[in-house]
Amino acid sequence: MNPWRNAAPVDDIRAALLAGGAVPERFAIATLVEVDGSAPRDVGAQMLITVDEYWGFLSGGCIEADVARHGREVMAEGAPRLLRYGEGSPWIDIKLACGSGISVLVEPVAADEAAVAALLAGWQRRCPVQWTSDGTQRHALVGTDDTQADSWDGARYTRRFTPPLRLVLVGEDGAALTAATLGREMGWDVVLVTPGGPDASPFPGITYHRADPAEALAAITPDRWTAIAVLSHDREDDERGLAAALQSEAFYVGAIGARARLDVRVARLRGHGVSEAQIARLHAPIGLYGFGKAPRDVALSLVAEVAQAFHAATAAARSSGVSMSSSAPLSAVSQ
Repeated sequence: MNPWRNAAPVDDIRAALLAGGAVPERFAIATLVEVDGSAPRDVGAQMLITVDEYWGFLSGGCIEADVARHGREVMAEGAPRLLRYGEGSPWIDIKLACGSGISVLVEPVAADEAAVAALLAGWQRRCPVQWTSDGTQRHALVGTDDTQADSWDGARYTRRFTPPLRLVLVGEDGAALTAATLGREMGWDVVLVTPGGPDASPFPGITYHRADPAEALAAITPDRWTAIAVLSHDREDDERGLAAALQSEAFYVGAIGARARLDVRVARLRGHGVSEAQIARLHAPIGLYGFGKAPRDVALSLVAEVAQAFHAATAAARSSGVSMSSSAPLSAVSQ
């Protein structure tokens, strides 16, 4: 048996639900609904549990195996459990290194529930989904722009699912290919645009376009969960693609290139009808400051900058505090 928890980094239960090609007939969802003190994960973090496997983590490895055990038991019994770990827990043998107290709601779910279908429909259509559950009844509202924070009132939690980050890379060099690999490992939806490139994609798991950047972006239709990075070098169609990117809903637009030539690039963008407000959105040179110029350094700095920007763009829809609520009575905790 492999002792490594290779499924631990999977942070979106939708990806795990779809990983096998078909949704498991029955499974359990474990949701971190309350944190008192500091903790490795924010409220709203989830695990997916099946009879044979579990994905995700809630407390850095301290409790996951035990949560999975409870998940399989609630699947068998058909009733949810509210678990308490750390401070206030009945299980003194399970220690939290952070010294905090956390509450986890573990609920049994069936694949044919309407809420599950709605949740996955939102994933496929790239629409936000507002999910609510009391552990027994689940509801999912697709396409809502409500920015209500994740919440827990002691009986029911609300969690906002956003579409996965989509990273569109324009280019074909080592930085573009490495960034595509890193993005894929991050669980992002990666799209590579290489005008006139080879017929086949460089590797599986990404979407590939061979059209010019502007045409490819028109087909992709970037939304507000899309990041676009132009990593090609002085192509005649770079600025047209960059102009299309800046005029889209993409939350991040970046371009590689020397800082000394930025004024020339900006002048060309103005010639393509890009407004000053849209130009101000441009990240150029691309990536976080302090990395080297080697392709892997460029790719790493880009992926880090995109992740940072995505977190900033979505944080307002999440709980900004340590705990969703402190109102859950310890008497509600299963033993």
